Amino acid sequence: MIAIEIRQPGEPDVLVPVERPRPDPGGGDVLIKVAAAGVNRPDVMQRQGRYPPPPGAPDIPGLEVAGTIAAVGPEASGWREGEAVCALVSGGGYAEYCVAPAPQCLPVPRGVDLAAAAAIPETFFTVWTNVFERGRLASGESLLVHGGSSGIGTTAIQLARARGSRVFATAGSAAKCAACEQLGAERAINYREADFVAVVRELTGGRGVDVILDMIGAEYFARNLDALAVEGRLVEIATQRGAKAELVIPVVMQRRLTITGSTLRPRSVVEKGAIARAVHANVWPLLESGAVKPVVFRTFPLARAADAHRVLESSEHIGKLVLINA
Repeated sequence: MIAIEIRQPGEPDVLVPVERPRPDPGGGDVLIKVAAAGVNRPDVMQRQGRYPPPPGAPDIPGLEVAGTIAAVGPEASGWREGEAVCALVSGGGYAEYCVAPAPQCLPVPRGVDLAAAAAIPETFFTVWTNVFERGRLASGESLLVHGGSSGIGTTAIQLARARGSRVFATAGSAAKCAACEQLGAERAINYREADFVAVVRELTGGRGVDVILDMIGAEYFARNLDALAVEGRLVEIATQRGAKAELVIPVVMQRRLTITGSTLRPRSVVEKGAIARAVHANVWPLLESGAVKPVVFRTFPLARAADAHRVLESSEHIGKLVLINA
């Protein structure tokens, strides 16, 4: 099979197509003939040498795929050859074939093509487990999403709005803010022009928001706490602008705040399978009704993975980038 290899840590041009042996599924796995693979920031970090794959994961990048099942391991139940699936994987997505644990696979939603389906697993699993499980966002509450035009952001805005929450977002241009509002954000704040704390406080009558989904990290940490309501929850999923921040502990105590966060890739198959079941139960009806849609900004042939990484790092995109197998 053809796969994309990271020749050495570096810039996008270290991503090169190579021929690799087609993998065989383990006992509880399925082998997927990959039609499309999502491109995510952890892929960029892996390419740069800053996010090595967990033990046992392939060195080929790619954390989400969609395609058809080509083979089923002897202990994998619930799937048959030829079925269309999308799957969360720990690596190996940038290839013509990819092995996925059976519990991490889901049927492609009705009405969603394979390119769009490849943009679902990493972002929708991440948003579900962080916003709705760890952040406990409920209908009638409010959510602030940083990076609102990213794959994570466009997903969080739609899901929270569809489930009855008020949604605010930050983004870095007028066009990106407009896109966030078209997806359901009540107000998108251009962080280059306005203080999101002041805007959120004004829009909530001084109360603040119930949940913040943050991928910025240290640079926003203190301001995020300022933007939270009493009993608010700050959920950290990345540290794009710093990993170390100072915490004034009495602020948390006096306003009964919760600071939490998670990573997805290192978690066990059992844990990811539980998230998959929750996403299937709660999100699939929204996808199949059209109430929520994966936002695909652009697709690239698999061999042009380097070009996809250049676009991702430029931050010009709104939504997801996807690699396509011919």
